[in-house]
Amino acid sequence: MNPASLIHALDLFGIAVFAVSGALSAGRKSMDVFGVIVVAVVTATGGGTIRDVLLDRHPVFWIGDPTYLVVILVAAIATVIFTRFQRPPRVSLLVADAFGLGLFSIVGARIALEAGAPILIAVLMGAITGSAGGLLRDILCAEIPLILRRHIYAVASLIGATVYVLLEEVGLALTISAPVGAATVFLLRLAAMKWNLQVPSFILDDEDP
Repeated sequence: MNPASLIHALDLFGIAVFAVSGALSAGRKSMDVFGVIVVAVVTATGGGTIRDVLLDRHPVFWIGDPTYLVVILVAAIATVIFTRFQRPPRVSLLVADAFGLGLFSIVGARIALEAGAPILIAVLMGAITGSAGGLLRDILCAEIPLILRRHIYAVASLIGATVYVLLEEVGLALTISAPVGAATVFLLRLAAMKWNLQVPSFILDDEDP
C-alpha cells in the first residue's frame, strides 16, 4: 500500500471511529436520530475542517470527497442499531475517542507535512485534527470537554504527533511511523484513564499575603 492510500485508509477509519464516538455521546443524551447524525458528523469532521481551513486546503476534505459523509452516516446508524440490542459500557465511548484521537493526530500531522508545513506546525495540526472534533461533540452534548479536563488528552495528541513527525524525519517508513505515533496517543489516553494521569495544575492564590 502506498503512503497516500495508507493515510486515506487511516483517515476513513478514524472518521468511522469518531462518528461512533459522537453517536454514543448523543445517545447518552437521548437525542433523536437526526441529532445523533449531526453530532456524529461534527465529531468526525470538526478537527479536519479546522485543519484544512488553517492550512488553506480547498476544498475541505469532506466536501472534496463525500465518501467521508457516507462512512459517518453508516457508522452512526450502525451504532444506533447495535445499541438497540447491546448496551455498550460507558468506557466504550472513552476508548473509541482515544482510538480516534490517535488516528486523527497522525493523519493531521501527515497532511500538514505534505502541505509543506514546518515540524512544529505539523504537530499542532495533528493535535487540532485529533482534539477539535471531540471538543465540539462535548459542547453540543452539554458536557465539559475532555480537552479541558485535567486528564491527559490534548497532551497525548501532541506527544503522539511529535513521535510520528520525528520518526518521519529520521526516514522511517510510513507503515512504521504512523502506527507507532497513533499507538502512542492511544496508550497514553488509556494510561491516563486507568491511573488518573494528569497535567500539573497552575494554582494562583488570589489572597494577598
